[in-house]
Amino acid sequence: WAGSLVGSKNPNNLGYRYSTPSKRFRAATDASSDGGRELPKNIQIQFRNRKGEDLAETLDLPTNSSLDDLNALVHSLLEETADETGKVPYSFYAKVTKNGVEDDIEVVTSLADMLKNEASISTESVLNLVYQPLAVFRVRPVTRCTDTLPGHTEAVLHVQYSPDGRMLASGGGDTTVRFWDVYTATPKHTCKGHKNHVLCTSWSPDGARFVSADKNGVMIVWDPIKGTAIGKNIKAHRQYITSLSWEPMHSNAACERLATASKDTTCKIWNVRTQSVETTLCGHTDSIEAVKWGGEELLYTASRDRTIKVWNADRGILVRTLTGHGHRINTLALSSDYVLRTGPFDYKCLKFSSKEEAHAAAIHKYQEFSQKQGQERLVSGSDDFTLFLWHPKESKHPIKRLTGHQQAVNHIAFSPDGRYFASASFDKKTKIWNGFSGDFLVTLTGHVGSVYQVAWSGDSRYLVTASKDSTAKLWEVPSGKKAKETLPGHADEVYALDWSPNGGSVATGSKDRTIKIWKH
Repeated sequence: WAGSLVGSKNPNNLGYRYSTPSKRFRAATDASSDGGRELPKNIQIQFRNRKGEDLAETLDLPTNSSLDDLNALVHSLLEETADETGKVPYSFYAKVTKNGVEDDIEVVTSLADMLKNEASISTESVLNLVYQPLAVFRVRPVTRCTDTLPGHTEAVLHVQYSPDGRMLASGGGDTTVRFWDVYTATPKHTCKGHKNHVLCTSWSPDGARFVSADKNGVMIVWDPIKGTAIGKNIKAHRQYITSLSWEPMHSNAACERLATASKDTTCKIWNVRTQSVETTLCGHTDSIEAVKWGGEELLYTASRDRTIKVWNADRGILVRTLTGHGHRINTLALSSDYVLRTGPFDYKCLKFSSKEEAHAAAIHKYQEFSQKQGQERLVSGSDDFTLFLWHPKESKHPIKRLTGHQQAVNHIAFSPDGRYFASASFDKKTKIWNGFSGDFLVTLTGHVGSVYQVAWSGDSRYLVTASKDSTAKLWEVPSGKKAKETLPGHADEVYALDWSPNGGSVATGSKDRTIKIWKH
């Protein structure tokens, strides 16, 4: 015993084996007292764009330079002459090598804060900062429920805004498709024709047609303005249809070709105007769970047979098969999804006088996007709890295998600018990843039930998630670990979710048979 009292009687004894403070204790106090590491007043910076091209010479900048300072400097170096409102804001990333792996660290507030948080960044050598353009416009975060839309008599399984954001369509277990006016939050049309659950729905990129498909393998093309079916009901597949994807508008101004995927292991390309099959793509040995029509004339199908097949859509031939997953693949996401979905429309909500004008706008928009982004990227999510990032046009080998989820990955969505993608899982978590390298960024925890769907705001600054716990949550990306807002009100699981392309509102559809509209 030797009189080793702990506490006030013997202040030198801290309860460790020895009476001197342990190294661990001393190190912790020293580090906290001076705020981490001592930083020099200035640091050498080299600005680069995404393609690795240097902007100007190496610059000597104050370490306390804020994000606004860096933006102002890049604007002057690029000699952008637009007024303050029209200037493109930029985000900045430092390249850091950790354990032999290169990672991107974002400058969130200032250089000093980043350097304090990341001890692996040397202040002795030149720091390479990659700048990336952000959206010029800002979407306001949704905070309140403005409307509840009753009408469906069974669970609402899908809600989707039209590409211009003026209309909302929903489909559900009651076999009906309903069209709603976004501005007045009133029903426009109730469309009956299906004999079973509506399993998937999709707007054409020009907003002139809407397709729904059901559990019997029947597909119906609707005119959203009149609320009537165009042509007859098409018995598209022998078993239920799992996914739909339209040909992008920049590839075809008519917007009349559509890919359908089914449990019968086939994918078919249809011409909805003539209501005929152009091509049937066979090769999978189990149900196809997802189909995506990319911007580079390629079609991607993901199946329960654990493979993704890449097809040439025009010639109907297999280009390559992507393997790697150990269980069924549930979901696919393309870096160009948002641009392809919205076609010629953007946040300005312009109306086009002719098909040709809209087609030209869609081509310009896609070309601008692909110049900034480089090649198209594909992410797949599976029941094996992992995601894979691919460059499907170039290689059959994955860029990266992404682990971290502890249950099946349910849904993935790329941000509109392609910088991030979000994955939702049955493990109640949503994870944010770097859209180029696949590096893990942050886990969003807060839901107390499985996360079913995610949707991004048009400016890529916010994410909204829908969950089994009857709520949706709004998150700020990539800084927010905790939810910025919780959107309660549904009486049961929230199955469906979409953020309007013009940024005005979010729609959620629930098992409680209602749709709710959320605004700022």
